[in-house]
Amino acid sequence: MRTLFFVDDLPTTVGSTYEFNNDDALHAIRVLRTKSGDDFNLSDGKGNWSHVQAKEVHKKHMTVEVLETGHQDALGTHFTIIQAIPKGDRIKEAIELCTEGGADRIVMWKAARSIGKSDDKIEKLQTTAREASKQSRRFRIPEVKGVAATNAVVDQIAHADLAIVFHESATMKVSEVVAPGCTKVAIIIGPEGGLTDDEIDTFAAAGAKIALMGRPVLRSAHAGLAALSAVNTALSVW
Repeated sequence: MRTLFFVDDLPTTVGSTYEFNNDDALHAIRVLRTKSGDDFNLSDGKGNWSHVQAKEVHKKHMTVEVLETGHQDALGTHFTIIQAIPKGDRIKEAIELCTEGGADRIVMWKAARSIGKSDDKIEKLQTTAREASKQSRRFRIPEVKGVAATNAVVDQIAHADLAIVFHESATMKVSEVVAPGCTKVAIIIGPEGGLTDDEIDTFAAAGAKIALMGRPVLRSAHAGLAALSAVNTALSVW
């Protein structure tokens, strides 16, 4: 699969040339050693893409020719991950994994037992989602939002066709709560210290399903990817 880079001003005219000169271009030149004749993809992060070929490679920029352009439609199911803020660098790991797992929107949530902080990191976390999208060859970069309070999570539940809270106390499996045909799915992931009884009761009262992800208890930063995998499979998206 071709390497992917993002640009703000995506060229979409076949046969035209374009000056590729942002930070991604530097990475392509200095790290990936891109040379004249190499081809790769550019995208605007909103589903539009162009297959290009390098014509002239300089120290900090390159001239490319547009060979083909297109648009990738969004999948029929939209996934929102509501992630309780994990501590330290695990917040970045959570964003990376959820992006690679296909999340369309990631909402950072200040749960009662959240230790980490992300109030001043949303812009950096959006950059993390951008980089993870390149790594996973996604033409659509997920939106990172936050920081949400619990009442905002309740609003997210109200706007979803299916909202699932994963907790080890649940008696129902993912396959038992997922119904075919859902187009708006919200997945709520608790913090390292676990969800409180009040949070579980509040989300259940708002219409969320409480489900078990299996016997092992995962780290908060890893649970989003596992949940996306399970729900995507149950909905036959994967």
